[in-house]
Amino acid sequence: MSVPVLTIDGPSGAGKGTVSRAVAKILQWHYLDSGSIYRSLAIAVLQAGIALDDLAAITQIAKGMQLEFDCGEVLTVRLSGVDITSQLATETTGNAASIVAAYPEVRAILLQKQKDFQQLPGLVADGRDMGSVVFPDAQFKVYLTASAEERANRRYKQLIEKGIDANLLQITREIEERDRRDSERATAPLTVPEGAVTIDSSSLSIQQVIDAVINLVR
Repeated sequence: MSVPVLTIDGPSGAGKGTVSRAVAKILQWHYLDSGSIYRSLAIAVLQAGIALDDLAAITQIAKGMQLEFDCGEVLTVRLSGVDITSQLATETTGNAASIVAAYPEVRAILLQKQKDFQQLPGLVADGRDMGSVVFPDAQFKVYLTASAEERANRRYKQLIEKGIDANLLQITREIEERDRRDSERATAPLTVPEGAVTIDSSSLSIQQVIDAVINLVR
């Protein structure tokens, strides 16, 4: 039996995670946060003290990485049984993940792990190449975006609310640099998947975006 897949791709900070989890809960489908897979690998690499240009060592960690995902109201990720959720959203982890994700060898290792999430009754896949590389034949595709300034502002507010010091200008520059790096990489660059519906969330509420995605599927 064919398993329906909804891919939600887009740049960092566009709201993919919040929207994807909400949609998966409404549809009662499985959920894949591909970014957490790469961010978990980045954490494992950083914890091991491995340089981000040591491809041989990084691929070995990717092959042996043991991950558990608890996709409840809030995504919980465990690496070798240890909860690493609080480390996933840091700028250090994000920047490292963007670097290791650019290696074709790493992407090949983690590709099958992502494909294995496609199970009945359906899958909502959140990432940056879900509709273009991992699930190119997905029945439903969304490209969720927002301006770099708006995404930086959202990130800034999140950090401040958590009591973490943040610099809005620095965050904006980091987001713009990450967008450039992700868009220009040779393997699976950030792009609008063929057949995807683009939604710009810059001036939309989360609920408005969720409603738009649900209407697309239904």
